[in-house]
Amino acid sequence: MGLALIAVSLMIGFGALGTAIGFALLGGKLLEGSARQPELAPMLQGKMFLIAGLLDAVPMIGVGIAMYVLFVVVPGLPA
Repeated sequence: MGLALIAVSLMIGFGALGTAIGFALLGGKLLEGSARQPELAPMLQGKMFLIAGLLDAVPMIGVGIAMYVLFVVVPGLPA
């Protein structure tokens, strides 16, 4: 059971870390693109929000899998 708890915490933690890095890179590229071509800023911002929504779905899936492991798989293990 101890290794399952470590696995769950790693799934959630690495999912959050990856999303944070992804948002940082995405925001930096948005600022670079807007600074280079200000007339494209509204289009870039719309695309950024679309990608941000997709990027945010990844850790939610990881949390769902982690909760499944925590509440379904672990209690079903033989003692």
